[in-house]
Formats: sequence, C-alpha cells, structure tokens
Amino acid sequence: MSPQPVNLALPRINQHPLDPRIAPQSPYTALIFDCDGTLAHTLPVHFQVWQAALGKFGAVLAQDWYYERTGLTAAAFAKAFNQTFGHAIDEQKLEAERQQQFARLIHQVQAVPAVAAIAEANYGKVPMAVASNGQKSVVESTIEAIGLRSLFDTIVTLNDVAAGKPEPDLFLLAAERMGVAPSDCIVYEDSDLGLEAAQRAGMRWIDVRILESNIGSNIGRDL
Repeated sequence: MSPQPVNLALPRINQHPLDPRIAPQSPYTALIFDCDGTLAHTLPVHFQVWQAALGKFGAVLAQDWYYERTGLTAAAFAKAFNQTFGHAIDEQKLEAERQQQFARLIHQVQAVPAVAAIAEANYGKVPMAVASNGQKSVVESTIEAIGLRSLFDTIVTLNDVAAGKPEPDLFLLAAERMGVAPSDCIVYEDSDLGLEAAQRAGMRWIDVRILESNIGSNIGRDL
C-alpha cells in the first residue's frame, strides 16, 4: 500500500463535546492513544478486510470469532486462525492481501467522537502519542483518514518494537520519544491486552469501552 500524505493543516479543536467518563484526571503530562477501536472505529472495517482477505484463500471468517480476538497483532491473528481451523494459509501472502483490502475500504473508517474530543482538547497542552499493535502503514493511514494525524507528533507501531501488547514496549517507547516519565502518562485503550500493557508500563489507563456502557467511569491502574 502506498504511503499516505500527512495532513499538515491545523486540527479542528473541540469539534465534539467532552465526555466526563473518559476525561483524563490531573496530574498527567502526556496522553497515549491506541488506534483501532479507541481513536478510530475500525473494528467493523477490519472484519470486512479480514473476511475478504481470507476469502481469497477459500477460508470463511465468523464474526464472533473475530471479535473475541480484537487487540491481537495481524500476525498473531493469522496464526491463530490457521491453527484453530486447520488451514495452512501463507501468512505473508495473507498480510499482503489484507493490506490491499484495507486500502480499498479505508474510506469507511470514522473517528470515535468522544475519544477524538479528548485528543482535540489536549492538543498543544501536553504531548500526545498513538501506540498501536498495527503495522505502521495501516496505522498512519487510519489516523490520516479520520483527520487526526496532525494532533500527534509521536506514532509508535509494531514495526518499532520487538514485542507488541500485552508487552509494555509500545507504551514505554512512546513515553521515551515524548520525553516524559511512564508514570506521568495516561493511556486510552479498548482491549484487555492493551490495558495489561499499560499496567505493566506503570501507566494509568482509561478503558474506552465504558462508552458502550451505562455504568460509571472505568479509570484506574489495575485490570
């Protein structure tokens, strides 16, 4: 997939109302956001992408099985699929097909309004990063597609570390590149793997899945 141009225009600040359930509580000196399912509502699109990519190899992907494994890296997902269903699909060919399908469907991706509002409200006040288990080309394209690329000076992806979430490497590298202490960061996440990684990095976290619930806030240090 060809690289996407970076939008250098200034972001449109405070386009969405702030939701107190996920508002960061002081003190904090930096914010780190996961991409898929957190900043960007990509899960339905990625399901279509995986479904189409696997279909090219004669395989069928069940929606429930897919949603139970959100947060996995693409490589881990492909391996799990092969092992679970007895396939022997070449993972490199599958990844190439997946990226082609994503490029075809990326126009469908939208921002998560409540999370975008937090990033917009904190732009220019504290450093902010995206830290994702995704591939760099996919993450960059996603953030660009939802119009938030100019908010973030730091983007850390699976290409930058030896191990993805639930290892803490992505979050620790993001903090290092922003020049802040891990304990001064708040992480926004939507998966158990991501929350575990934040905890292991010594960071506070906010589980944005609270936005899908009617109960109180979900902010803390422990899983």
